[in-house]
Formats: sequence, C-alpha cells, structure tokens
Amino acid sequence: MNKLLTPHELSDLLGVKLSTVYQWTHIGYIPHFKLGRLVRFEEGEIIHWLESKSRDGRSKRQPNVCLK
Repeated sequence: MNKLLTPHELSDLLGVKLSTVYQWTHIGYIPHFKLGRLVRFEEGEIIHWLESKSRDGRSKRQPNVCLK
C-alpha cells in the first residue's frame, strides 16, 4: 500500500487551499477514502489522478478564422 496523505499534506503537495481539497472530496472530484471521520488520500491514486488530468498544450496558436 502506498503512503496515505492527510488533507493538509495533499494541500501542500498540490499547492491549493485546504478548503479546495475538502470541496473536491465532498463532490467526489478527487479519489479519497474515509477512516471513521478522517479523510485520507492514497499517494499512488493521487499521482494516477493527476496524470489523467494532464493535457498537451497547443504547439502553436491557431488563427481565428471566420468562414461565411
């Protein structure tokens, strides 16, 4: 089993506010599990989740062309 992260640790890792971590948890946006009243995040699942959110950027800007 991977390391379990607390909401504070995840907040620091992702560079987001603690309230954002709790909001994401509440709406089911981020993988988590509860141990009684405690919320924990498995490090491996978070890494996988982050990789699934990754996108390639555009290689160059596309011109805004209007075709009539």
